[in-house]
Order: sequence, then structure tokens, then C-alpha cells
Amino acid sequence: MKYRNIITIVSIFFSLASCSQDDNYTGGSISGGNTEIASIFPVPPSQWMGASDPYYSAGYTGDIMPFFDNGKFHIYFLHDAQNKPAGKGFHDIHEYLSTDLAHFTYEGQMIPYGKTTDPDFAVGTGSVVKVGNIYYFYYTGHNETPAFVQSNARESVLCATSSDLKNWTKVPSFKITAPAGYYNYDFRDPHVFYNDELKKYSMLVSTQTEPGRKAVLLHFTSADPVSGKWDVQTPIYTTTPQENYLMMECADIFKMGSYWYLIFSENWSANKGTHYKMSTSINGPWTTPEIDRIDGEYFYAGKTASDGNKRYVFGWNARKTPENDLGNKDWAGNMVIHELTQNADGTLATQSPQKVKDLFSKKVTPEVETTLGDVTATSGTYTLSGATNKALLTFKTIGKKAKLKADLTLSGSNGTSGFVFHTNETGSYYKIVLDIAKGKIIGYNSASQEATAIPFKLQANTKYDVEIIVEGSVVVFYINGKVALTNRIYGRDKNKWGLIAEGQNSTISNLQITQPE
Repeated sequence: MKYRNIITIVSIFFSLASCSQDDNYTGGSISGGNTEIASIFPVPPSQWMGASDPYYSAGYTGDIMPFFDNGKFHIYFLHDAQNKPAGKGFHDIHEYLSTDLAHFTYEGQMIPYGKTTDPDFAVGTGSVVKVGNIYYFYYTGHNETPAFVQSNARESVLCATSSDLKNWTKVPSFKITAPAGYYNYDFRDPHVFYNDELKKYSMLVSTQTEPGRKAVLLHFTSADPVSGKWDVQTPIYTTTPQENYLMMECADIFKMGSYWYLIFSENWSANKGTHYKMSTSINGPWTTPEIDRIDGEYFYAGKTASDGNKRYVFGWNARKTPENDLGNKDWAGNMVIHELTQNADGTLATQSPQKVKDLFSKKVTPEVETTLGDVTATSGTYTLSGATNKALLTFKTIGKKAKLKADLTLSGSNGTSGFVFHTNETGSYYKIVLDIAKGKIIGYNSASQEATAIPFKLQANTKYDVEIIVEGSVVVFYINGKVALTNRIYGRDKNKWGLIAEGQNSTISNLQITQPE
């Protein structure tokens, strides 16, 4: 790869000894450590410091930075507190720990935000890499206070080190800002990995060209991260005029089988969500698959980790503000994890992790509440004749946690059929439906507004395997073990749910409901 230019990132090199002796901050000591999380889509616990400071109230899971090491997933994430008192920083890095991605412990705060005069008054996404016996956490420093940005870049890449993945020491001598030709206002989300092709370490950084403001994934390399010296290369990917992405956030890159995959998230176009490109070489050219998103827009900032056997993508299910069905999508929420697999053509498929599926072993018999229109039920098979008038069947609530499985067959070439949730006495509901004409799975809120969607080619008279994992207001819809659509449905666990067909005749068979024992 040709050098665009070469820069020395830090004014002085740092050694492992100097890193470990720096007393600017040693993370991991402020912790709710080893607190079991009774959730498969976790949020951090409230009062995690055991203090009365309102900042330490309940929070949400923001951008996730997973790292697998010695049989454990260290799931670092940006902590988004419900309460952020004036003068406080935000988005410090916390950790969940898991061996199976179905059970988690909360390990507390790992890397705090800095002071108003520090480049990391707010903390942004990063990644972990092991070099020798030392772990390096490269993360984003963000500070847009007026006094700071008068003479500093708003965003920069910073570093902390650890020998045990628990106690992190910030390295004040390390700082990367945008090189000439790139925009230092948006320069974030370092993703670092060992590049076997170059026999060097690579770092991808999300930024924009300056001038021009074209989204790029800038590429840096280092022969030895211990030295602190990183050299800038040409971007590994630049947005196309057709995409015209503003930013490509939270980038990730990995190889599976014969293909390389480049993942990033975009939140400003009409095609919001976590996207991916694919190539037979880490150097590209990168092609865009026909369906280039992993989940819909309510699953964001997906980054991956592998246990050496399977690869998983970790993202957050956006909450709403205000927290009701018609609220606006907001930043951070619950962590959601999908297993990634490959289709025969090399494109990516998503399914629920097997250990999550295994949690649900207690069979529950569905209890019919009401029917509307032409609906027949025979031995677990439900026929909804909704081609002319809506057909709707509702069941009693299935509580906080459940897994739904069913086979769904569409009869016509138009109309929709699927599932309704949060069906209350006023007749309001959120629905997730298969739309055969549009070739999509779509989530509609109770005002019939499209909240999220994912393309999926559908055919009449074809049986589709649907699996839905629900916990609280998180509802994750899977079809054929190929596509996922994550939804936020407030009140789901307290209200009825059901089956629906509109402008379509459909059959739902082999309906199974299971809950954890």
C-alpha cells in the first residue's frame, strides 16, 4: 500500500514501564464488580458506585467494544447515565464479562472521562489489542467545551494500557489528531488489529476529508505500538457519491472463510444502521452486497468479536425519548448480540446465539384472548384470511422474557402478515410484518409509522421460520436464521400480543412459546 504521508504521532515515545508507572489514572478500581446481570439484553445497574451522586443512577449501554481473551468475552461499552449533572463528563467505559453471551456480570467502570481541560472530557468508542503481555485500549477523546476547542482538536485518539484487562492506565503522552487533509472535528472510533498482510498493526479511524467533508475510514500502521509511532496511509475506504455518507462510525474489519468484511455504522442517510462491505482481499476492492445492513436502524454501532470458532456482532437497541411507543429514537439502550454466519455467496447472515436460544426451555401454552375478522385455529395452526378485511388474533401476555417460534406462510403477492405486540384495550399495537410486495420485514409503531425495516425477499406459498426473542421492551425478530430486525416496544410485556394479516391470507403453524425455567 502506498504511503500518502508519514507522521510521527506523539512528540515523545513511551515505554511500557512509563505507562505502568503513570499515576494519572488507574482504572478498574471504581467498580460494581462481579454483579450478575439478570438480563440477556443488559443495561448497567443503578448506583454502580454505591453512592448517592445522581450521575451514578441507572444508565444505558452505548457503543460496544468487545474483546475475546482466554475464554472470556470482555464486553467494554460506553456508559450513558440517565442523569448527567452540569459540569460532569460522560460516556466513560464500563465492562460486562461473559463466557457464553447469554449470562453476564457487570464489572464496573474501566476508563473514566477526564476533566474539562482534558481531551477525553467525554469518551468515545475504541478497541483493544494485545501486544506482548500488555493490552492497549485505543479510544476516542472528545471535548467540545469552548475553552478547549479554541486551541485543540475536538476529537482525538487516546490510549490506556493494562496487564490484566481490569486496571487501565491512561497514557497522557499519546495522542493522535487528524493529519493534514482530514477533519479534526470528527476523528474517532479507532479500531486496531494485527494486519497479517502487512506484518504490522493497523488502525482504522472514522473521519472526513477536509475540505470536501467526504466520509473516510483512514488507515494508520505501526510496526510496534509500544513506540507510540503510527504512520498514516491512504484511506481503506471512502464513501461513494451514491452513498454520500456523512460519517462511517465504529468501523470493524475481519476475515471469515475466503472473505474480508468491513463493518461501519451510519446514522444520517435514509439507510441508517450498521453496514458492511466485502472483499477477497484486505486491500479491496470492496463490494456492496445487495442487502448491506446487519439488522435495522434500531440496532446500531455493531462491532464484532470471535471466540475462534464463531463470530458475533454486538450493538445497542436504541431507546426512545420519551420512553413510550411514539417517542423519538435516542442514543444508547440495551445490548443486543447476533451470531454472524456466511451464506453460500459469502454474504453475512444473522441468528440468535445458540446459548440464548437454550435459555428458553419451559413450554407455555398460548391463551387466546380475542379474534377479529376471519380467523380459524386448529391444533396450533392459525389461518388468517385478511385479503379483504383485517384478520387479527390476540393472546394473553407472555411476560418479561420469552421466545416465540412459528412457521409463517403467505398466500398472496400483496399485503402483509406477522405479529402484533403491546395490544391494549384501545386497540393500539406495534406490528412486525412480512411485506411480500416491498420485499421487507417492517416494524410499525402504534401510529402505523415505519420504525425500522430490513430487506428480505419473500415468495408466496413458501414457509418461513420465524423466531422472536423478547425481554422487556426489546423484541428481536429473526427469519430463517438469515436476517434480524431489532425493535423497541414499550409496554410489550404488560399487554397482549398476537397474529395479524392485512390485504393477505396467511398461515401460522407450529407456534411454540417458551420461557426460561
